[in-house]
Amino acid sequence: MKLPLQITFRQMEPSPAIEARIRELAAKLETFSAQITRCHVIVEPLAHHQQQGALFDFHIDITIPGREFAIRGGARPHDHAHEDPYVALRDAFRAARRRLQDYERRRRRDVKTHTGLPRGRICELDAAGGFGRIETDDGRLVYFHRNSVLGGRFDELQTGLAVHFAEEAGDLGPQASTVHVGA
Repeated sequence: MKLPLQITFRQMEPSPAIEARIRELAAKLETFSAQITRCHVIVEPLAHHQQQGALFDFHIDITIPGREFAIRGGARPHDHAHEDPYVALRDAFRAARRRLQDYERRRRRDVKTHTGLPRGRICELDAAGGFGRIETDDGRLVYFHRNSVLGGRFDELQTGLAVHFAEEAGDLGPQASTVHVGA
């Protein structure tokens, strides 16, 4: 990792193996954001329980210009998986990765928008041939095959029926890769 990485062990002896794994996972964070200027990882076992071992909690503080992220491992008393420090570490770094990815998407203005599938109406139907055409809301014709109709509902189709569909380029023009009955 090129950036300053600080690792702190609280209420436990430092572990070279855990430290090596932290360094490995922290280095991977740089592939998600080149903006990272500091990373501080705190390793801390939570109180021992009578019927189980200690749960491990990892805190990851990441600094980028003008912003700080505080990721808490979030060990819960009934989460026995976090008795293994490597599982708790993995989960904490996954959360850090998601936060960085979300930040970078917003920074690039590359946030997903959910526009929904295009709509149309069945305008042609050849039941014997197993295909038909959809007229889109903007007046285009899109071919579909019986195998494109979800749920095996091709036999229920009628002309004029409203559908949603996913469009792709076919050999002879636009075609629907999936057809959802009902709009």
